Formats: sequence, structure tokens, C-alpha cells
Amino acid sequence: MRFTIGFAKQVWAGLLVLLSLTVILGVIYPAAVWGVGRISSGSAEGSPVTDAAGCVVGSAWVGVDPQVPEGARDPFFHNRVVGSVADEDPFATGDPAAALPLNQGPSSEILADFIAERRAAIAAREGVDPSSVPVDAVTGSGSGIDPHISPAYALLQVPRVASTNGISEDAVRELVSEHTDGRQLGFLGEERVNVLELNLALGLTAPTCATSSTGG
Repeated sequence: MRFTIGFAKQVWAGLLVLLSLTVILGVIYPAAVWGVGRISSGSAEGSPVTDAAGCVVGSAWVGVDPQVPEGARDPFFHNRVVGSVADEDPFATGDPAAALPLNQGPSSEILADFIAERRAAIAAREGVDPSSVPVDAVTGSGSGIDPHISPAYALLQVPRVASTNGISEDAVRELVSEHTDGRQLGFLGEERVNVLELNLALGLTAPTCATSSTGG
């Protein structure tokens, strides 16, 4: 009889612990995290960025490269490349696997070929010698979806953007300067240019937005 009562008490104690932890870890904690996310800077919703018409054009944390139909005028700045070796495409535009890690190192012939193709394509697009194309233009970031580029890559694109939009190169350089972030805490990392914000200043809108793009 004592054994039965003792066993029942242990079962009851275990059940109470299980129910308590279920409520705390399965309900209260997730609800608290969700609540903090909702009242924070908007990161929980993907940190959406809107244009002047209120249309969502992208995220503050994800680089989205603006694309134009082949042969069409290209009025905007471009992000770093997104390349997926698995797809055998040096650019892999719109590839959802962009943020996945790859195992192609410095000795990889595939990666070397990709970089050469990217450098040639970007040089042709910008009308410069391939040797002028900066490193970050032909290599992906650690995440594969970095929203920033180097000032060097931004300045490389200035002549094309200015010509296509019918504005002076000095005006475009000024926009680049306005959207260039300095080093974190003054010494961490490098200067970087937010491509999405820069393109918004040039008139970028969402493809489904009622107001068409004014770029150019």
C-alpha cells in the first residue's frame, strides 16, 4: 500500500512538472518572444522597406538585386552577385538557395570560372576594363544576401546610372555618399553602401505597385 501511494505521488509530481514546463516553455516563453518582436524595430516582420507610394520594395536586411528585361535600360545600382554552384549559374538571380553555404574554396576551378564570368559580365555592363571591377562585385557575401556593396563598386556604377537616368554623375555620387555607412564604432568593418536605399532615392518601386518606376 505504501509503495502504491509513494508511486502515485511521484507520478503526480512528475505530471505537475511536465504541465508546468509545458505552460512556461510552450506558451509563456514563445508568447513573450513574439511580443518583444512585435514591439521592436520590425525585425519580426522581415523589416520591410516601402517606397514613396507605400509599396513594399524589400527588406532592410536582405539584398534584392533589381532586374530589367534583357536589352532594356538599366537605371539602378546592383547588389553583390548571388551565385549557386549547384545550379551551374555564376549569377543565379532569384535563387532561393542564395543563403546556403557552399564548399567552393580558393582552389576551386568552378569558383574561379564563375568569378571570371562575373567580372566579364559586370565590366561589359558598366563599360569598363575587367581589371576595374572590385572584388565584392564578383564574390558573394557570407550570407549570400548582403544588402550592402563597397563604395568602390557603387562608384563603378555611377556613369551608367547617371546616363540612364539623365542626371549628372556628380549628383549620383552625392547620392552614393548620402547612403554610405561608416565603420561600426568607427573601426569595425568597412564602409558600405545600402543599395536598396540608394535605388529608392533613384525612384525604385515594387513591380506590383500602382505607381510605375520613375528611374530614367
